Amino acid sequence: MQRQRSVEEVLSEDRVGSETLRDSGYVASAELRQKGRAVRPRDASTLIIVRSDGDEPRVLLGKRSASHKFMPNKYVFPGGRVDRGDGRLQPPLDLHPQVLQRLTRGCTATRARALALAAVRETYEETGLIVGEPDTPTLRTRSPSWAEFLRFDVNPRLDVLHYVARAITPPYRNRRFDARFFMVDADHIQGEVHERPKGSGELLDLHWIKLSRAQHIEQLPHITRAVLVEIERRLREGLGPGDEGPFVFTRHGKSVIEAQ
Repeated sequence: MQRQRSVEEVLSEDRVGSETLRDSGYVASAELRQKGRAVRPRDASTLIIVRSDGDEPRVLLGKRSASHKFMPNKYVFPGGRVDRGDGRLQPPLDLHPQVLQRLTRGCTATRARALALAAVRETYEETGLIVGEPDTPTLRTRSPSWAEFLRFDVNPRLDVLHYVARAITPPYRNRRFDARFFMVDADHIQGEVHERPKGSGELLDLHWIKLSRAQHIEQLPHITRAVLVEIERRLREGLGPGDEGPFVFTRHGKSVIEAQ
């Protein structure tokens, strides 16, 4: 039986200087900070949707286009930056108390909910898939992006989200994000789950791929590969919403992994 790799082993590839990253082709020169102080990271969220209707769990991945200024041509999970409207919506089904407790180690409760809502909203925009429930009165909002989501008379659902990881982009990048990674079972998607979902077109080649194969995609960011390892661990060990996951950041030029 093949030994399961750890998050630490996967991320060891990223513990190198910016010059090595440029020479290797992993990071384009345009993505590297050339001078000045490190850019302040912006809050972002990602959602890993897991399908368990086959012989092995599958996850949804898509490819960022070559025109993207951050991680072009890389395969990633749906997600994006937190929007102002994410902090104003109050969904009927709130985050699991243990998920909220873990998230608020690094932000307020209001921001924690905004992070989770951003993951749901961005997933809808990029894939057309709606993580929600139709059994409560539809929320009202002035946010254009949420108005598009809510037109299906489905409210976003936060109670089924698991918080699995957090990562802050290293300071040698000219764009940085403080990203929280959430996981949800595909059973909580409203409507049909297509084999090739279609959203805004921001993510190309959207498709479901077996977890064991996803980890070996060549155009995969180190952090995405590490999160896949964490997802596999959580599914294998049956971990719940209160079980901690890795928090990856840079300290004194070196990658650090703590539990959160």
